[in-house]
Amino acid sequence: MKVITSIKEMQQYIMTVKQSGKTVGFVPTMGYLHEGHLTLMNQAKNENDLLAVSIFVNPLQFGPNEDFDSYPRDFERDSQLAEKNGVDVLFHPSTEEMYPTKMSLAAKVHSRIDVLCGRQRNGHFDGVATVLIKLFNIVQPDRAYFGLKDAQQVAVVDGLITDFNFPITLVPVEIVREEDGLAKSSRNVNLTDQERIEAYRLFESLQMAKQAILDGERDPKVIEELIQNHILEHTSGDIDYVEIYRYPELDELTELTGKIIIAIAVKFTNVRLIDNITFDV
Repeated sequence: MKVITSIKEMQQYIMTVKQSGKTVGFVPTMGYLHEGHLTLMNQAKNENDLLAVSIFVNPLQFGPNEDFDSYPRDFERDSQLAEKNGVDVLFHPSTEEMYPTKMSLAAKVHSRIDVLCGRQRNGHFDGVATVLIKLFNIVQPDRAYFGLKDAQQVAVVDGLITDFNFPITLVPVEIVREEDGLAKSSRNVNLTDQERIEAYRLFESLQMAKQAILDGERDPKVIEELIQNHILEHTSGDIDYVEIYRYPELDELTELTGKIIIAIAVKFTNVRLIDNITFDV
């Protein structure tokens, strides 16, 4: 595995790869790799000639109440995991390398952000879009891989690739789940024993909602109420939101048609869990 910290060196390396006719699969991360990242890497490895991964904690996507300095970092561990999982090139620039001077231009995301978790994270997706524009230009991937655990981010990236005409195929990768259906997350360890027993009910509520829609229900309010009742009846968590939108546009629906997302967020004692499903009605 090759580790590169310089933008210029990365661009030169990728140019050589492209000139040889190889395809590049790209997984952008902020490090502290977990099973979700490894799943993205494995799929990208299988579908491309070369697997490129970036590890960069992007300061532009942190809000005033989110501590950039305390974000977990362990590059030695991450590099070992990356090499073990077949990464060909690991791009690990410093903040000074990515942002040597104050940006004179930056991306502003106008749609797909004022719903779900984005509603509470003002400016977050502007930072995500800005760093991805830079990374896409540096790495020049044929395919870019993102996990559907953060389906809103996938929707924003879809808009970014379309609006700026990047010659990149976006590959959304399904959520990795525990045996009982709970979406895997490093945050799950913060559940109490009783909350962990209850937590699978979140995915169960989504499955019940999907079945109700497949059986003919088309009123989003009815589906939202079904989910809310199931979570309130079977867990001790407090519901943050239950929302249904057209996907990936994240437009509101009065009737369930086309491709949709059903997304939930539930607060437990020491952790807030999110989950979602997307499917065609």
